[in-house]
Amino acid sequence: MVALAYTVAFEGIEARLVEVQCAVTPGIPAFSIVGLPDKAVSEARERVRAALTALAIALPSKRITVNLSPADLPKEGSHFDLPIALALLAALDIVPLEDAAQTVALGELSLNGALVPVVGALPAAMAAASEERTLLCPQACGSEAAWVGAAKVIAARSLGDVLRHYTGQSVIALSEPGEVTGRASTRDLAEVKGQERAKRALEIAAAGRHHLLMVGSPGSGKSMLAARIPGLLPPLSPAEALETSMIHSLSGLLDEGGINRDRPFREPHHTASMAAIIGGGRGAKPGEISLAHNGVLFMDEFPEFPRTVLETLRQPIETGEVVVARANAHVRYPCRFMLVAAANPCKCGYLADPARACARVPQCGEDYLGRISGPLMDRFDLRVEVPPVAFTDLDLPDDGETSATVATRVAAARAVQSARFADHPSARVNADAEGHLLDEVATPDAEGRALLLKAAERFGLTARGYHRVLRVARTIADLEGSTDIRRDHVAEAIGFRLSVAKEA
Repeated sequence: MVALAYTVAFEGIEARLVEVQCAVTPGIPAFSIVGLPDKAVSEARERVRAALTALAIALPSKRITVNLSPADLPKEGSHFDLPIALALLAALDIVPLEDAAQTVALGELSLNGALVPVVGALPAAMAAASEERTLLCPQACGSEAAWVGAAKVIAARSLGDVLRHYTGQSVIALSEPGEVTGRASTRDLAEVKGQERAKRALEIAAAGRHHLLMVGSPGSGKSMLAARIPGLLPPLSPAEALETSMIHSLSGLLDEGGINRDRPFREPHHTASMAAIIGGGRGAKPGEISLAHNGVLFMDEFPEFPRTVLETLRQPIETGEVVVARANAHVRYPCRFMLVAAANPCKCGYLADPARACARVPQCGEDYLGRISGPLMDRFDLRVEVPPVAFTDLDLPDDGETSATVATRVAAARAVQSARFADHPSARVNADAEGHLLDEVATPDAEGRALLLKAAERFGLTARGYHRVLRVARTIADLEGSTDIRRDHVAEAIGFRLSVAKEA
């Protein structure tokens, strides 16, 4: 007789169902786990043995074989402990066979039988719901998994609780979703003195999810401006929140099972490796670009990042997804993010200040920004210079617009875009529009088109640059509440396109 339980193996954000088969047969006493397990899964037999001993359950003097099917799918992680224990209890006639066979379980066992939380409860619940099975997980993961309303979630504190639940001694109540969390931004745009053009660029970028490059001398306020972007963005929609939370679940970033409705804001240091930014490493985990999905990826000191890391951003920026290919893994992660980059104009940072600039001006500036390749620079929709603020202006009162005021306009523009792209699942904001869809929604009037054609010829815009100007102009018109793209909208979009560097 073979007892069955189920668990999942993760491939990107997809949780693939794994059948856990357990057979107890006569023979030399042994406990074997087969089916391409990694070291953590192979060690599960010792944790399961100790946990059962803590419950005063002795393993029989027989051969115990656990097979993880499909056998050619790599199995990684400690979350296989609980399904192996459940299948073994069913094989020993301690837990009803039919109940174990209707359960998708994941959880790590401690030696005293307590269940330790693991990552990936949300994708696992999605897989359980698709198979119409119950999800069994540690108590700390229950509120996270319960967000998938189509799945019944049983969250237990220990293996003893699991045993009492399935034998009817003490039934565990179904888990409820955790609270929706949100952190009010305490950084207000009104606190930034001056920099009106940069503030305008932030508003346009937030409204259409356009990529933004800020170039300015040290201390001019680039990082200060970027830190205020979360206060301008609308909250995640329910669908976006679920998408983002599945990635964060795999990385163990969800707090107490709560789904976060704030858009991610990731700011990796320039010493981060390619695996940290793009994804990879052990288990091909998601990188910063995927953790920033539906949010913002802020890369300060942009030219200081390794050239190989910067160049790998080019394809994800265009496609909105990244494929992490390794010898033993080939996984796909979504990564539709808004890239905000900040850079000094040169190595010393004082290119425009004759009193403090180095002796290599202007060659040092060309060399420094030259670390950003032409194709990558071409992908920035908005480029803005952030000049230094006079110290005499720092004592002036806050008289600019607040983040709440700007966020209201951004939210209205996003609502217009949501309605515009309602019948186009591949696009959510203006930055996603391309091909015939772009022609349909972002065709300027005659004067605007004439100006754009003249600018494209004069400044040598690439085809990508031409289309990105149209997208930005569409966003500017949306912020103004205009259905038509006029000449002034196109002119402003061109101005932001050419304010730092010419087309490559």
